[in-house]
Amino acid sequence: MPPPDPSSLRTPVVDVVVPVHDEETDLEPCLRRLHAHLSSQLPYPFRITVAENASTDGTVAVARRVAAELPGIEVLVLPEAGRGRALRTAWLASPAPVLVYMDVDLSTDLAALLPLVAPLISGHSDLAIGTRLAPSSRVVRGTKREVISRGYNLLLRGALATRLSDAQCGFKAIRADVAAELLPLVEDTGWFFDTELLVLAERSGLRVHEVPVDWVDDPDSRVDIVATARADLAGIARMLRALATGRLPVAELRASLGRGPLADPVPGVPAGLAGQLVRFATIGVLSTLAYLLLFVALRGVLAAQPANLVALGVTAVANTAANRRVTFGIRGGPGAGRAQLQGLVVLGLGLALTSGTLAVLHAATATPARSTEVGALVVANALATLLRFVLLRGWVFRPARRTSPSSPVPDPAVPAMETVR
Repeated sequence: MPPPDPSSLRTPVVDVVVPVHDEETDLEPCLRRLHAHLSSQLPYPFRITVAENASTDGTVAVARRVAAELPGIEVLVLPEAGRGRALRTAWLASPAPVLVYMDVDLSTDLAALLPLVAPLISGHSDLAIGTRLAPSSRVVRGTKREVISRGYNLLLRGALATRLSDAQCGFKAIRADVAAELLPLVEDTGWFFDTELLVLAERSGLRVHEVPVDWVDDPDSRVDIVATARADLAGIARMLRALATGRLPVAELRASLGRGPLADPVPGVPAGLAGQLVRFATIGVLSTLAYLLLFVALRGVLAAQPANLVALGVTAVANTAANRRVTFGIRGGPGAGRAQLQGLVVLGLGLALTSGTLAVLHAATATPARSTEVGALVVANALATLLRFVLLRGWVFRPARRTSPSSPVPDPAVPAMETVR
C-alpha cells in the first residue's frame, strides 16, 4: 500500500469545495484530476470536500468510493438541494483558513488555482474570483451564453454599483475569517448565493482579487438559464431593498472588516463641463455599441420592441453607474439606489424616443431592413444620449444633491496567514 499523502496528515490550508447534485457520471474524473493537480502543483496542505446535496442517483456512492482511495477527500452529505446551501455548510465547517469553490465540470483551467488562493494566504486580499471577461481571459462558449453572461454582469454592475467583472464564474475563494462574518447575512441558497456574497463583501470595503481564467464551457450543463435568470433578478431586487432599508449592516461590517476609501482624488481627471462631456461621450459610445450588439443579438429571438426594451434597460443601468462614478466623480454606496431610480425616469424618456422611432419606421414600412432599423436607432439613441446628459447633469447628479462621502475608515491590520509547516 502506498504511503498516505502528506497533505492528509496536516490541517489543510486550502479546502476546495465541490458542490454536486446528481453528478455520478462526472464526479470521479473530476476528483481524480483535481486531486492530482493539487498534489503536484499546490505547495500547501489541502483538502477536497464533496458537498453533495440531495442527489437521487449514485453520486454519494461514487464520492465515498473515491474518497476511500485518495487521501485528503471528505464527503459531506446534505439532505436539501441548493448550491449556496451546500457551500455555506461546507465552508463554515471547514478547518482551513482559505476556502475555495469550484464547479464539478472543471471548466476553469486549474492552473489559475494557485493565483486564486495566493493573495488570500498572504493576507493581501479577502476574496478572490475567476473572471472570464478580462481581456487576457480565453473562453470557449456559445454566443447565447456569452451574451447572457455579459448582459447579466452589466445589469449587476449598474443595479448594485459593483465593480466586479464576472460574478457568476464558478471559481472563487474566500478567507475563512471573512466567511464567518458574511455567510450568516447571505440569504440565497441557490445560484445567486456567491453573487450576493461578493456584493456584500464589496459594500463592506473588503478587497476582491480577480484572476483572468481560461474557460471551456461544458456543453452538457444542466443549468436552467431561464429559471436562474429569474432567481438572479429576484435576488438583485431583494438586495436593493435590503441595502435601501438598512437591513444589511454594511456600515458595521465596513468599520470592523473593511479597507477605507482613499481620501485623495484621482489625479489627471479633467474637471468642469468640458471634462464631463468628454467622459460622458466616451461612456456613451461604449454604451451605444453595447446596446446595438445586444439589440442585434436579441433581435434573432425577439420582436423589435422587446429586443429594444431589454437592450436599452441593461445598458442604461450600466451607463448610469458609470457616469455616476466616472463623469460626475461620485463614489461609494450612498445615493446609488436613488440615482438608479432617477436614471429609470431618464430611461423612460430614452425608451419613448427609440420606441417611437421604431413605431414610425414600421408604420411607414411594413418590413424594414435590419440595417434600416439599426440606422434609425442610431439617430434616435444619439438624441436620447443628449437628453440623458442634460438630465444627469442638471437633475440626477447636480452638485446640490450629491451625497457627501463617508469618513474614511482606517485600514485594519491584516496579518499574513500562517501556513502549516
